[in-house]
Formats: sequence, structure tokens, C-alpha cells
Amino acid sequence: MLPLTLDTLSTRGSRTFLIKDMMSSTLVETVSINYEDFNDSFLTCGTCLCVYDHLDCTPKLLPCSHTVCKSCLQRIVEAQLTDTGYFRCPICREHIGIPRGGVASFPPSFIVNQLLDLMSQQRRDVIPKCSSHPQQELLFCETCDSVFCTQCAGGEHNGRGASEHTVIPFSIAIKRMSEILLYKAHLCIKNLNHAYDNVSSEVQNLESSVEKTIELINRSFQDLIASVDKRRHECLQKVRKVREDKRKILREQLDLIQTEKEKVQAECDGLQYQVEVRNITKKIGDLNEKLDTTTSLSEPRENSFIKYECKHNSAHKDISKALTEFGRIKVSTTFPSLCTGKVGEAITHLKSSVKVTTVDYHGNPRTSGADPVSAEVRTDRGELVESKIRDHENGTYEVQYVPPKAGKIKVFVSIFNRPIRGSPFVIDVSDHKDPVWKFGSRGSADEKFVQPVRVVTEKAGNIYVLDTGNSRIKVIGPKGDFVGHIGPLGLENQSGTGLSLTPDGNLALVNWRTKYITVVTKDGELVKKFTNPDFVEPIDIAVNSKGEFIVADNGANKVFIFDGNGKLNTTFGGKGDKEGQFKLMYAVAVGKCDEILVADHRVQVFSKDGKFSRIIPDQSKGQFGGLSVDAGGFILATKTEKGKSFVQVLNSSGKLQFCIDSFHDKLRRPSGLATTSDHHVYVVDLGNDCLKKYRYK
Repeated sequence: MLPLTLDTLSTRGSRTFLIKDMMSSTLVETVSINYEDFNDSFLTCGTCLCVYDHLDCTPKLLPCSHTVCKSCLQRIVEAQLTDTGYFRCPICREHIGIPRGGVASFPPSFIVNQLLDLMSQQRRDVIPKCSSHPQQELLFCETCDSVFCTQCAGGEHNGRGASEHTVIPFSIAIKRMSEILLYKAHLCIKNLNHAYDNVSSEVQNLESSVEKTIELINRSFQDLIASVDKRRHECLQKVRKVREDKRKILREQLDLIQTEKEKVQAECDGLQYQVEVRNITKKIGDLNEKLDTTTSLSEPRENSFIKYECKHNSAHKDISKALTEFGRIKVSTTFPSLCTGKVGEAITHLKSSVKVTTVDYHGNPRTSGADPVSAEVRTDRGELVESKIRDHENGTYEVQYVPPKAGKIKVFVSIFNRPIRGSPFVIDVSDHKDPVWKFGSRGSADEKFVQPVRVVTEKAGNIYVLDTGNSRIKVIGPKGDFVGHIGPLGLENQSGTGLSLTPDGNLALVNWRTKYITVVTKDGELVKKFTNPDFVEPIDIAVNSKGEFIVADNGANKVFIFDGNGKLNTTFGGKGDKEGQFKLMYAVAVGKCDEILVADHRVQVFSKDGKFSRIIPDQSKGQFGGLSVDAGGFILATKTEKGKSFVQVLNSSGKLQFCIDSFHDKLRRPSGLATTSDHHVYVVDLGNDCLKKYRYK
């Protein structure tokens, strides 16, 4: 390979390098390199990444045209296990013969040396050198995070230990750190610019809020001034009216006086021509009477008294006090980015929430409300979910929503249009609704059941469960604690199948074996007992607002309606699949306006006197266990289908909203159920011999 020379031509802002063939002096190639963009990586050994110099790292040109420093070549040759006289180029892996003089005999890379000379003259960077060895460039170990000189350092950066350390020239390390510093500075400036824009925007929002607030203040006080001015006009109008009324009376009196005066004057004018004593005497008598009349006219029939008072009652003080309390300037010290949100359990079709706790800039909890909290709830598909915010007026807020389906829900919460910490909150929504609590298991002890079938609740909170297998009614407190037992009156032969509360607070029972309807008090005392000769297999009972007893008879395929004394009013139904007919009956319940709901393989609705109204649409098949209607008209029904048990929740129109299906504690043959005013439902789990409480709204 022919040696090359490097000539330079100076240009503005750049260097032009002319590479020439030494033997022919023919121009081979012109390379234009921008001096500002020239990188030191062109002047480093590709094997050890050290900058070429005129000492150990002298650039040597190999026959394959690659340049490697002398130090690396010496290490490569010394590492040869056998002296073959050859080694492989560390860059292209070509076999290279070792000259007789050894590594030092390889020709220097003239182009690299000339570039080094050029850079040493033109270089703007300062290459740190060792104070003890001025010609030795300092190195930087990234592993140890330390600067060292190869001649001063110990063995950990030389020999075998060097392979465990990442060493680069200190000048390169400085440049890298400078680049990192500049990058971090750029990020800081970017963040500061963003912060400046945010604060500037808040300043503009402040001015806008002040203008709106001033406008509201002026408007409210204008309304107040208008109210005061209206009252002032009312008082003035009252004064004017009083004046007119008084003046009218006084004017009428003046007119009367003038009339009387004219009459007297006229009579006096005619006396000078009177010669008859009798006439004169009569006139004198008339004038005497006039004198009595004039005496009464001398006193005004109305007075001129009129006076304005404003301190006759406490109104003035009340107004003054009200004015000091009229209007207020509401401000907030809430700092949104420090406020937190606590995510509650999210279950489909049930009210779920995120509790927001606000704090100020110093992290101190806020104790008042009225912050402009906004929230947006979206499904994983971006669909908007209706939500509302409840202000507890103590510095905490509740974002309430009802998830429409299982999956992911995102809740965005912001205050002053600035997100709180952790927003948006990604929440997993489950389809399964595990019970709030469970009571009982199989057995005859106080907290056990054998074939429980029906349940009712009272306003006081107590729960009454018909424990058929034990011929008793178990009384449970609202928190799931055992209270006591009622029975066995009306529940003989383990045959009680129906239970209902009467309007006067008693318990109505039906026994399918004895075919008797029994009403007992909550102490178990008998109130009344009756039956009907047409009973075949009465299995359930409900009581309407009038105290009438509605009995479902599965054997007769009919519903009987009795008055409060047990007298039969009417029956309806019959065996069949048509509207108003029944097959295998499971439950009866009373709905809004005393409607009657009957479940066989479907749910039919009848009027209070037994006339067919409609069928609740249900596409699924299965066996019903119990029916209940809550205060809002929602219909709840227990059902078992293909071995799976659940509770259906339907709206007042009968449209299915969702189903209650436990995930961990599954229902097995659920039977009766009863709802509460706080949207909970008690479900009798016949298959598990227990009572379960669920939330359904």
C-alpha cells in the first residue's frame, strides 16, 4: 500500500483535507470536514478506545489497511499461545504476518498522525494530563467512578483485572458528562418553561375569576339595593296614601262647615225684614241648635299626626346583622397534586366510589368543602359513565358511579382543572358480588338451619327466617347476630313453607301439610288461624297493605285472596301455560299498588283483585325460588338454571338489569329473599342451609 500525505486548505468554518498519492502526486480524493462537527472518535483506537498518541498508543497501519494502536498489538501478540509468526487483525480477523522487528516495525498510520498533529494545533478541548507524568493522558473508570493515570495506578486497571473495568479517556468522560449535563439542563429548562406557562395561565385564570366574582358581588348588592329601594318606595307610598285619606276627611269637614256658614249667613240676611216676633223667636231657637252643631264641627274629625319609625322592632338590628353576614368570599388552599384518592371495590351495576381527600401545599388536611372538584369516568373502550360528586363538607369528596360492565374503568379526578395524585385511577370491575355477611350452617343449634325457605324483614331491622326443618322461625339482628326463636305454632310436622309480615307487625305462616294459615305475634302467641276446604297444597303466602292474605296453592294451581278475618274474597288461576294460568308454583309476592306477582316457570303480574296484567319477560329457563319487590318497584327473584344459582334484579318495568352471582361463596338453590330500605337483600340459601346478605344498588 502506498503511503499517503495529508495537505490542508483553510476555509471559513471548516477544514478541507487533500489526500494525495506520494509517487504520482495525483489528486486522489478531497474530503471536506466541518471542524465544529469533527468527533474525537476518529482518533481513537477501535480496540481499547484510547486516543492515539505518540507514546504507547502510537497508531500502526496494518497490511489490511486497518489502524490499531501499538499497545493493543503488543497485547495481542503476547497472548499467542504458539509462536506462528502470524496474528489476526482485531477488526477484520485477517491473518497478519509479524515483521522481524516485532510490532514496532509496523509502519505508522501517517494520516492518523497528521490528523493528531492538526487536532493538537486546532483542538479547543483541554485534555487532562497527569501532574506527575505530563505526557500521560488521564483515564476514567466507569466501574469505579474514578480518574487515574496508567503509570500511577495500581494493578486493578492493568493486567488481568482490567477486563472487569470499563475504562475510557477522561476527556471523553468529561464530554459525555457535559452532554448529560446539557441534556439534564435542557429538561430542567423545559420543565421550568412548562411550570412558567402553568403559573401564568393560573394568573390569567385568577384575573378572570376576580372579574366574575366582582360582577357577582355587584349584581347581588344591586339586588339588595333594589330590595331596600323597593321598601323605601313602599314607605313613601304609605305616607302619601295616609295623607290623602286624612286630607279627604278634613276637606269634607271644611266643605260641611262652609255649607253651614252659608246657611246661617242667608238666614241672618233675611232677619232685617222680619217684623213678626214669632218668626224671629223661631229663628233664634234654630240658631241655638246651630250653635251646638258648630261646636261639634270646631274639632277636626281627623288629625295631622304621621311619624316614621325604623327602630320600633329588631328589624334594623337584624338587617345590620344580616348585612355583615350577607355574601362571603370563598377561597381554597387545596393543592391538587398532593390530594389523594382511595379506590373502593367496583362491582357491575352497584354504586362504586373513589374517596378524595384534599390537603394544602404543606400537606395539612383541609377541613372545609366547596372545592371545584370535577370527575370523568370512562370504560376501557372510552365510553363515558355517568358520575356525580358528593361533597362531605369536611375536605373529603366522593366520586360516585355505577360500572355498567366488567373490565377496566378509568376515573379522572381534578381540582381547579388540575389532576390529583394518581389520576387517572385504573379500577378493575368485577361481575361477581360476594355477600356482605353470611349466617348459619346445617344443624339445630341457635346459629344453624335445616332447610330454610323464606325470610322477611321489619323496619326495626330484625330478620325472620323460616327454618322449616327445625319447625321454627329464627330471629336475627341487623348485624347478623342471633336474637331468638319463634315456634313451633303453625309450623308443625316440618311443613311450614310460607312466611309474611302483616301491616300490624304480626307473622303470617302457611303449612302445606295441615293446610292452615296461622298468624302469630313476634312472641309466638296465636292471633288467628284459618283454612279453606279448597286448599290442596298451599306453599306460599303474602299480605298486602289492606291486611288481605294472598295464598299460592301449588296443588290447586290457584291463588286465594282472603280478607283480614280469613274470609275468602276470590280466587284466580288454573292449570296451564296460558296467561293467568299456572304450572308448578314456587312463590307469591305483593308489589306496588298491591299488585300480585306469582312465579312458576315465569313471573306473572296480576291486579290487586286478581285480574291478569302482564308477564315479566325472561329469555332464560330455570326454576324460581322466591320473589320480592322493593320500595322503588324493583323486582328481585332467586333462580336456578343448569346447576347455576343467582338472583335476578329487574326494574319496575320488568327489564332485567343484572344478576347477583357470588364468586367465592356461590349460591346453591336459593329460595326466599327480602329487601331492605338501604338496598340490601337477604337471600335464603337452601342448598347451603344459611342466610346471605348482598348489596344490589
